[in-house]
Amino acid sequence: MRKAVYLAIGVAVMLGIHILPAPPPVGDAELTLEGKACLAVLAFAVVLWVSEALPFAVTSLFVLLLIPAFGVEDYEVVVRTGFGNPIITFFLGVLLLSAAFSRSGLGPRLALNILRRVGTRTDRVLLGFLVVGAALSMWITDMAVAAILLPLGVGVLQDAELKPLESNFGRALMIACAFGPLIGGIATPAGTGANPIALSYLKELAGVEISFLEWMRYGVPAAVLMIPIAWQVLLRIFPPELEKLPMKEGELEEKLTALGPLAPAELKTLVVFGITITLWLATSLPIQAVALFGGVTLFLPGMNVMSWKDAQRDVDWGGILLIVAGISLGMMVYETGAAEWVALALMGRMGDVPAIFRPFLIVLGVAFLHLFFSSNTVTSTIIMPILIALAASLALDPWTLAGPAAFTSSLAFILVTESPTNVIPYSSGYFSIRDMAKAGIVMTFFAAICVAASILVMGAFE
Repeated sequence: MRKAVYLAIGVAVMLGIHILPAPPPVGDAELTLEGKACLAVLAFAVVLWVSEALPFAVTSLFVLLLIPAFGVEDYEVVVRTGFGNPIITFFLGVLLLSAAFSRSGLGPRLALNILRRVGTRTDRVLLGFLVVGAALSMWITDMAVAAILLPLGVGVLQDAELKPLESNFGRALMIACAFGPLIGGIATPAGTGANPIALSYLKELAGVEISFLEWMRYGVPAAVLMIPIAWQVLLRIFPPELEKLPMKEGELEEKLTALGPLAPAELKTLVVFGITITLWLATSLPIQAVALFGGVTLFLPGMNVMSWKDAQRDVDWGGILLIVAGISLGMMVYETGAAEWVALALMGRMGDVPAIFRPFLIVLGVAFLHLFFSSNTVTSTIIMPILIALAASLALDPWTLAGPAAFTSSLAFILVTESPTNVIPYSSGYFSIRDMAKAGIVMTFFAAICVAASILVMGAFE
């Protein structure tokens, strides 16, 4: 019943916006009938995405039908704009690599090896989980990393006989299983689904092509700054009730020994990962082609890392449909002029804000919007075309506005429902929604400072 109500609300909002008379121009931007129709479809999608009245992927498919139904563009053009975008192959390749990383057992092995080096002091274990989460999610999706860390973290807490919702260390460690992957997700374009969407919009709408290394130039410093801050935020808000874990000497070594030597599937996955990352960093090959090469290599004869049936189960195909619809809708909103009209109406005075404060304000603004959208991809889909249009209208460098927004689209620190990456460790039962919000609000403020500092400082070297 609740879902039917939200569906009805979404339809009513869409039709209401569509039949309203065109609003007055804002500056030089006029909202055309096609632009108004795009905003109507966008409002419908937002209501359904936020309420989850329909699965994300189903709402996305409706978007592909509604844009031509309202006469904005031909159906063939709409579908081609989304499915034909090369960034889809990048995301597909990354998802296949992520599935292999988890399924082969390489992820848990690497995580255990790193944690073995941090010792049994609780503060160091917490830092270890943050570092492992951030390091892994630079190359595979943050949701997959959270899934890798969850059983390791729960195992540590259960061995120490720490009970859910009663242990401060349990709260901090499980939240770290979300914070680490979220932080690492901004470091490279491969970190999360919002990143390739940002790259696509910058290239298609602003003519700005950001390479893998150029993204890392801003993303890695921001992530590195956030890790010690997240560590201190969690330690201070949830001070551990014990200084050292009651872990037996060599327990982690025993777990690693139980895994046995490096399995063939792990070794092959490691080789493919190494080649893919090297090609991303050291060549000028299209990052989309490199990602797809890495993904399909896993299925070559003699590899046997996973079967196609395994990939079908592990890959988030709904996420791919969400990106397809997001790109189509975002492009239509931009090309009809609706993005420029909204941008000037909401943020027309951004040009008056000193350049040093713009990234900070954008990060906070996008973080606020993220509270309402339970998807990094949805947030990026909505905000990126608007900011690129604003940059064009105010004659600003589009990267200085879109860059901070791209990073913040995946920094869902406050609400559990903001990202599946948060839901995974929350399912352990060790922390409440209020616990995460308490740490997340503080972390969001510091994240804004870190992203702004990285954009400003690294941009000064251009």
